[in-house]
Amino acid sequence: MTPDALADLHARCFTTPRPWSAAEFADFLGSAPCFLLTEPAGFLLGRVIADEAELLTVAVDPAARRQGMGARLLAGFAATARARGATTGFLEVAAGNLPAQALYRQAGWVEAGRRKRYYHAPDGTAEDALVLGCDLSRG
Repeated sequence: MTPDALADLHARCFTTPRPWSAAEFADFLGSAPCFLLTEPAGFLLGRVIADEAELLTVAVDPAARRQGMGARLLAGFAATARARGATTGFLEVAAGNLPAQALYRQAGWVEAGRRKRYYHAPDGTAEDALVLGCDLSRG
């Protein structure tokens, strides 16, 4: 997927947090620690630094959800992160994004913290971010 295609899909999936631009995706993709996993209607962007993996963003086209794509991307994240030497993973998710939280919890992610009023919506409201972590040392 090109940075433009990534930005287009991201914009269809997010308003809070705000969608990322093609330039932001291009910057991430040009960074050695980053990796991109794709599905026909979705993608996941992650990075590994030392023994820690961060799931930067995951997006699945709203019309293609609930078909296992997100779970496959998460499994790919874990496998890729382990192959790059990561033993732990973390991500942030909006406290109100219950479908994403359910997906992450099914994959073994657990809450490790909360960032108060972290995400800002276009209407000016703020929402907490949950920090989730997972143990990647077990295959």
